[in-house]
Amino acid sequence: MATSTDDTMPKHHEATQSEKLVITASSLGTVFEWYDFYLYGLLATIISAQFFSGVNETTGFIFALAAFAAGFAVRPFGALVFGRIGDMVGRKNTFLVTMGLMGLSTFMVGILPSYASIGVAAPIMLLIMRLVQGLALGGEYGGAATYVAEHAPNHKRGLYTSFIQTTATLGLFAALLVVIGTRTLIGEEAFKDWGWRVPFLVSILLLAVSMWIRMQLAESPVFQKMKDEGTTSKAPLTEAFGQWKNAKWVLIALVGAVAGQAVVWYTGQFYAMFFLEKMLLVDGATTNILIAIALAIGTPFFIFFGWLSDKIGRKPIIMVGCALAVLTYFPAFKALSEAANPALAHAQANAPVTVITNDDDCSLQFDPVGRNKFDAKSCDIAKAFLAKSSVSYSSVEAAAGTVAQVTVGGETFTAPDPAKVTGDDRKAAITAFQGDVKAALTKAGYPSKAEPDQINKPLTVAILTYLVLLVTMVYGPIAALLVELFPSRIRYTSMSLPYHIGNGWFGGFLPTTAFAMVAATGDIYYGLWYPIVVAGLTLVAGLLFLPETFKRNIDD
Repeated sequence: MATSTDDTMPKHHEATQSEKLVITASSLGTVFEWYDFYLYGLLATIISAQFFSGVNETTGFIFALAAFAAGFAVRPFGALVFGRIGDMVGRKNTFLVTMGLMGLSTFMVGILPSYASIGVAAPIMLLIMRLVQGLALGGEYGGAATYVAEHAPNHKRGLYTSFIQTTATLGLFAALLVVIGTRTLIGEEAFKDWGWRVPFLVSILLLAVSMWIRMQLAESPVFQKMKDEGTTSKAPLTEAFGQWKNAKWVLIALVGAVAGQAVVWYTGQFYAMFFLEKMLLVDGATTNILIAIALAIGTPFFIFFGWLSDKIGRKPIIMVGCALAVLTYFPAFKALSEAANPALAHAQANAPVTVITNDDDCSLQFDPVGRNKFDAKSCDIAKAFLAKSSVSYSSVEAAAGTVAQVTVGGETFTAPDPAKVTGDDRKAAITAFQGDVKAALTKAGYPSKAEPDQINKPLTVAILTYLVLLVTMVYGPIAALLVELFPSRIRYTSMSLPYHIGNGWFGGFLPTTAFAMVAATGDIYYGLWYPIVVAGLTLVAGLLFLPETFKRNIDD
């Protein structure tokens, strides 16, 4: 661990032209990579229809989220591969390679045939492209953050690296703008049919510009010095993870900082977006615009909290962000429901939906095979229809063998008993049951979608901005903290692994896990327990074990 401090830091330091080029080039390149990576997340609903149309709708969406998460799953492996190369060969050349891989795999997604064209081969090829993207991103972040940090003066490291921290949000923002622009230009129907490919295809132009910009950079002075002196690591993986004196800091960084940062980030930027679209039934274009406005308002705070961390430390800002997430996620998302779809919130409060059944007779409303029609049990018939309709419900335990019933307000409907009706009679009974429940939901005020003129857009944006501000608190200082925890010779490798386990696994699997939790319980807020528990764990571990690093000299 880098433990030396620098108490003679100059009070004033204006960024040189060289330092500005480093920050600009590193940041622009990373913006492009995040643009590529996040396009998939933005278009998950459409991609579900294009590539997973062979399964039921609920399962297809969760599969689409799982493919989104697959790119995150392999990020730690990319961190190991490219982190090792970066510590042995150099920072600059390594993230040139990662950028090329990211750009080409993104372009390929734009030309992949759909499930309707080639069947199951389509989602398989999509998954391969996501895996390549994940491997590339696993090597990108550590390189960019290390490169900028090693150019920064000690007393402005938080500020300088905070520009790297803005890149994920700026990449998402850029992707939103392209998606919104394309949707507006060609119309929603054309966009769902073929226009969704356009944002992926234009990435090839961004790749060319970003590669040219990064090729203007020189190697990091810290790495160049180690290379000239012959002190670079010959076995960075062994040094980083095979020796407890360094491995313990990798573990502390993961549990005490990055895991909580990751779930707060993905809740504020992705889960909120999916929640608006799938749970609150806000149309995709409006969702994108509302998220984009919140990101535009919140993004400067990455830089503010990076700057502030140079003054008061990295740890207190990250810990406060995690604490606020734990304390406010439930009220914030409930307020989001009332602002974005007041009719739905009113119906849920005044005409709650209940499923009366024996839980042992129910299946989890997620089919890993993708072929379950959820019509073999009365409980499944009831819950599958409510899940497809994005209706939140609670379950009341009944005796074993009880035929499931759905109550909407004061009305009760008995689901068909598959043991007593078969074939066409079963289909007709299910259709009649669904029609009756749908009519009752409509009568009780449950909307089929969020009406645009009823959305309290200023309040919705304010709540989304608050969620983004929590993201900026935990994410703004994290790069500087990770760089400062580890020695130069194994810094790329050491910081990349905990960062990408945290953001790739804890964060990347958040949408899939949270929506599976919602599908299992019927409660649209139940998925929030996942980020709350993880952020709470980081808060406790961070307060107990994470050191403050903001005065350390990282040049050795």
